Amino acid sequence: MSRNLTAYRVMATIVGVLLVVLCLIGVPLANFDGTPMWEIFDSTPAWVTTGSDAHNLGEMITTYLGVAHGWLYMIFLFSAFLLSRRAGWDLPFTLVTLICGTIPILSFWAEHRATRRVRAEHPEPV
Repeated sequence: MSRNLTAYRVMATIVGVLLVVLCLIGVPLANFDGTPMWEIFDSTPAWVTTGSDAHNLGEMITTYLGVAHGWLYMIFLFSAFLLSRRAGWDLPFTLVTLICGTIPILSFWAEHRATRRVRAEHPEPV
């Protein structure tokens, strides 16, 4: 159980940090140049100029961290699912834990909640 919990916690932290950087730094720098975004928004705030260093940094963050986050999120899902089966979580708790990995900041709360539950329900050295 200890290895499952450690793997889950490491992946939750990595995925959470990448998601925060991606959503709160990369996306605004890459997309907030006053132009339409994703064919959803007519215009965005004009925080950066297209082609500026900040805009290029945002493009790099969204391109490379976006791909890394996608692959690492799959590993996170796998480790969280294995932990859920090993710890005997019910389906609603498992789903909330998995879904929270997609929401910036909330993923850290879900990791804390899951860790607390595993340690409470499985008091052997974890």
